[in-house]
Amino acid sequence: MLQLPGKWLQALKVAGFRAYYRIISALTWRGHVPPGPFVDLRIPVTEAATIKARLYNNALGANKPLIVYLHGGGWVIGDIKTHHPFCQALSAATDCSVIALDYRLAPEHVFPAAQDDCLAATQWIARHAKQLGTCNGRLVIAGDSAGGHLATCTCLEIDPDTRKSICGQVLIYPVTEHYTAGFASYVERARGQTLTAGVMHWFWDTYLGGLSPTDASVQRAFPLRASGLASLPPALLVTAEKDPLRDEGKAYAEALEQAGVAIACAHFRTAEHGFACSEGPHADFRDFMQRLTTWLAKLD
Repeated sequence: MLQLPGKWLQALKVAGFRAYYRIISALTWRGHVPPGPFVDLRIPVTEAATIKARLYNNALGANKPLIVYLHGGGWVIGDIKTHHPFCQALSAATDCSVIALDYRLAPEHVFPAAQDDCLAATQWIARHAKQLGTCNGRLVIAGDSAGGHLATCTCLEIDPDTRKSICGQVLIYPVTEHYTAGFASYVERARGQTLTAGVMHWFWDTYLGGLSPTDASVQRAFPLRASGLASLPPALLVTAEKDPLRDEGKAYAEALEQAGVAIACAHFRTAEHGFACSEGPHADFRDFMQRLTTWLAKLD
């Protein structure tokens, strides 16, 4: 029997997961989102490098913030294509312009590439918000799963001038801790839904590239351990019952509240991880969007 080297097996696994994610997203959303205008951009993240971004400009967004959206997928398998229909639906439901970032993925680019890209791109977007899309010049940083993790990490590390323009963060079933933290939901919801504990272990291991979660250099990857939570903008934090990440999301909500951050929580008792972005416009999705639009209206 042919024995493939470990790195080839890893590459095949990554490619397979990425293709599966794109196919599932296209199938679940097909026919549910009317085509709307968008434009692809390049955003600088260093003096020599740029990343892709996709702008969904909403003509009704003049008095609303620009939503900077960071896709999920465990820092490994998502991209602006997997989340394209969701971002179209997000812009249509909120009347906000949305800009989605295509940050670098592991294993090709391990930690801290994704966090560095999102931080640098958000700071650039803040300086050019009104030129990019119809908005009031303020930003809401949003994301699902690993994207929720990157959203709050970005808000924690943003420079003071940019922080003034960020009026909120939307964290949809976010990653906030390493799987070794011992949350009960990793056991209770280890299997039986699309995101299993085993897949989450693989995501973390791939993202950290062999680094230990106790290594000093990776502590910025764990927002639940951060000491600067009080600096964060108001948050809408969503959790799902059938999700290994359920308890760390709830723990982060409690930590934000204790730090004095204005937070609204929404727990979906029959939903699983991915319900908001990857399953199409079902009842829980519509409930989430209603909660989001209500929360956005109260920001200012």
